[in-house]
Amino acid sequence: MNTKKLIRKFLFATFWLAIGGGMLTLLIAAMGRQKKDHCKGFQITLKGAGDYFFITESQVEKLLKDAAKGKIKGQPKTAFHLQSMEKLLEQNVWIRDAEIYFDNKDVMHVSVTERIPVARIFNVVGKSYYIDETCRVMPLSTEQSARVPVFTGFPSKIISKRDSALLIEVREIANYILENGFWMAQVAQVDITKDREFELYPVVGSHVVKLGNAENLERKFHRLFVFYRNVLSKTGFEKYEAIDVQFSGQVIGVKANNRQAVDSAKLRYNVEKLLQQARQIPTEDQLAARALRDQQRINVDPVMSATAANPVANSPAEGNEAPRENENNETNQPRIPKAVMGRQNENNNN
Repeated sequence: MNTKKLIRKFLFATFWLAIGGGMLTLLIAAMGRQKKDHCKGFQITLKGAGDYFFITESQVEKLLKDAAKGKIKGQPKTAFHLQSMEKLLEQNVWIRDAEIYFDNKDVMHVSVTERIPVARIFNVVGKSYYIDETCRVMPLSTEQSARVPVFTGFPSKIISKRDSALLIEVREIANYILENGFWMAQVAQVDITKDREFELYPVVGSHVVKLGNAENLERKFHRLFVFYRNVLSKTGFEKYEAIDVQFSGQVIGVKANNRQAVDSAKLRYNVEKLLQQARQIPTEDQLAARALRDQQRINVDPVMSATAANPVANSPAEGNEAPRENENNETNQPRIPKAVMGRQNENNNN
C-alpha cells in the first residue's frame, strides 16, 4: 500500500515538473525571440478635421526618428520606449495626441491626431496665430491655411487671467460661428474693442454689429438673424451703420447719415441671396441643422458666389422694392439710436 502511494506521488510530481519545465522553456524561447525581433518598418496615420493637415507625414517621421534617437527600421523592438516616444511627439504644437504600437508582423504603427484651429487672431501689434478648442496658441502653418473666424485687436501678450478669459470668449464666439454655415458666410471678421467687447463686421452690408461679450450668444445671434430677415431684407443693408444686439430683448439700430450712394439693385440681390436659406429656416434649431449640412456640402462662400452673378437681371421687380426715405431729411437729422425691435419680437421668435 505504501509503495503504491509513493509511486502515485512520484508520478504526480513528475507530471507537474514536466509542465513547469515546458512553460519555462516556452518563456525563455519567447524572450529570446523578442530580443532577436527587429522593426520591419513603420506606418504613419494622420487624423484631423478633414482631408487637409497642418503637419505632414515627413514631419512626423522626422519627429519619430528624433524620438527614437536614430533610424527606426531594422532596430530591435526592445530598443524603442514607446510611451516616451509618444510624449515627445505630443510636444509638437500641432499634435494633440499620439499612439505608437507594434503589430504581429513587427511593423510600428504611429497614429497622430492633430490640433484643429477654431479661430485666427491678429493682436494689436500685428502678430497672427491660431487657437484650438482648448485655447492652445498655435503658429501659422506653411502647409495649410484654416478657414476659421478672424479676430482682430487682441492684446499683444497673454499675461493675465483677464487675457485668458478673453481668449475663452474668442473661442466661444468662434465655435458658434463655425457651427453655423449662415454666419460663416456673413461674418467677415470680429474686432475686439478697447473695452474688450466684440464687434462683427459683415460680408454683406457696411454696418457693424455690436455683440458685447460672449454671453447668451444663441439669443444675440438669433435676434440679429430675425432683424436681418424681417427688417434689413426690406429696407436694405445700407440703412443702418450700427446694429446693437447686446441688450436683452431688443435690437438697436443706428441710422446711417451721409452714407455714399450704393448700387441698391446689386445690394438687394446680395441680401436676397444671403437670406435665401433664412426663409427656409423659421426656427433656430432648423437653422443650426441646416448649418451643419451646409458646412459639409459647401466649399465656397455662397455670398461671394452671389456677387459674381448678374445683380440687375436678378433683382426684384420695381413694385416690390421697399420705400426709400428722403435722403435730405435723413442727412439733416442727428444720429440717434432707434430701437427697431422690441422685447415682444424676440419673445415671439425665440
